[in-house]
Amino acid sequence: MIRIVVVDDDPLVRTGLRLILGADAELGIVGEADDGDNALRVIREAGPDIVLLDIRMPRVDGLVVLEHLARLASPPRAIVLTTFNTDDHVLRALRLGAHGFLLKDADPPEMINAIKAVHRGDPVLSPAVTATVIAAATGHGDVDPRIPAAVADLSPREREVAVALARGLTNLEIGKQLYLSLATVKATVARIFAKLGVDNRVSAAMIVRDAGLLD
Repeated sequence: MIRIVVVDDDPLVRTGLRLILGADAELGIVGEADDGDNALRVIREAGPDIVLLDIRMPRVDGLVVLEHLARLASPPRAIVLTTFNTDDHVLRALRLGAHGFLLKDADPPEMINAIKAVHRGDPVLSPAVTATVIAAATGHGDVDPRIPAAVADLSPREREVAVALARGLTNLEIGKQLYLSLATVKATVARIFAKLGVDNRVSAAMIVRDAGLLD
């Protein structure tokens, strides 16, 4: 069972998450907290695999919680849940080590699949959040002249996977869309990272966007 702690100051949100996650036998909520201060105590006591974490909370917010989690010897993986996708909290959360970022109005299957993907080790961004991250990180400056050359080195299959990755799909979703095994997708993503000179999906997505492959 994937052990989950839910951190959100809204009791209705916590209730909704209990209902959504309780419908899947592989998931189990082992603790809840209504703010970041209580969250740190609950996380230490419950020892979860995944933390579903609101960013905006009274007293101690989710960004502070992420900072504390990063200092733990074996930190749980954090998925940030929020109602917005248009400010710098997205990038700040990712820089602080968030493994996933989902809007609170995500469909239940999307939320459940995201938790399972992050538990497997796959970072997850909802498509809406991916667009925000790319736009915020790249701004409107000139395109790096090295980008077209780097993208040109990708094989046709690597391009397909890179575009799907940049649109926010998980490795499992990419495999289903392109009829590839999960192992093949992971190996292809690793080659894409090497060719583009990056070490994470967000950086790869920004290059794909700047190269015009999403147009």
